[in-house]
Amino acid sequence: MTDKVSQVAVTLLGKSHQFSCAEGQEQALIDAVELLNSRVDEMKRRDTVRTDQNALLMAALHLCHDFQALEKEHLMATNKSTQLVARLGEHLEAK
Repeated sequence: MTDKVSQVAVTLLGKSHQFSCAEGQEQALIDAVELLNSRVDEMKRRDTVRTDQNALLMAALHLCHDFQALEKEHLMATNKSTQLVARLGEHLEAK
């Protein structure tokens, strides 16, 4: 079975780029580019970021930081849920 691939044209840093993605994932790619463009613009508004490349790097670092924080929150929530289910199971077994 072959996976179908789509071509998506997007604009990043004011330049047009063509990317391949799995069929059905086009909007996810477009949304990701929009988020990255938004973060790059935010970085460019800061006085300390002077070039597109630095803005792109800073945006990528911020997105990675956000992702890591969400992963940590997810892990903590999963652990808490697991503990609550275990306690509930113990409580039900005791009856």
